[in-house]
Amino acid sequence: MTEKDINIEEQEQTTDEVAVENESAVNPKTSEEQENAENADNAESSEQIIADLKDKYLRAVAEFDNYRKRTLKERAELILNGGEKTITALLPVIDDMERAIANGEKTDDVQVLREGMQLIYQKLMKALEAQGVSKIETENADFDTSLHEAVALVPGMGDDKKGKVIDCMATGYKLNDKVIRYAKVAVGQ
Repeated sequence: MTEKDINIEEQEQTTDEVAVENESAVNPKTSEEQENAENADNAESSEQIIADLKDKYLRAVAEFDNYRKRTLKERAELILNGGEKTITALLPVIDDMERAIANGEKTDDVQVLREGMQLIYQKLMKALEAQGVSKIETENADFDTSLHEAVALVPGMGDDKKGKVIDCMATGYKLNDKVIRYAKVAVGQ
């Protein structure tokens, strides 16, 4: 660079500095005013953020309230109509019982009535098994308080029958793996 170029550059810099000083003289903003303007901008943006968060909060609360109401309604509906599946499975058995009663009046053959009752019983047990109901086995079983209810103790049965189920007075049932009725049994002593 030549000396002339350096002088031109210095003049340009000086001109820029003078322009900045003149601008400061024209717009004399103090640092306090600048700070107030920044604080106002920050306050506005903070208020906007607060408004957005408040809106999100109100929407979340409303959504949760709707969810709670919907689940309460569904639960009430399940309680009212929960047995619908089981009842629907038992309706054909009721139809068979009605037919057996109607036909029982027409015949005097006891064996036919017994066979009809046996078929209806088997159909009922299949319908219950499809719903998850199963019998609690008691034949030659050890007495178990989680499955059986002892209604009688039978003494003098010998050591091999001690603590064993001797007789079943009422069959017990489980729904899935939960006992819904304990088997009423006589236990050897």
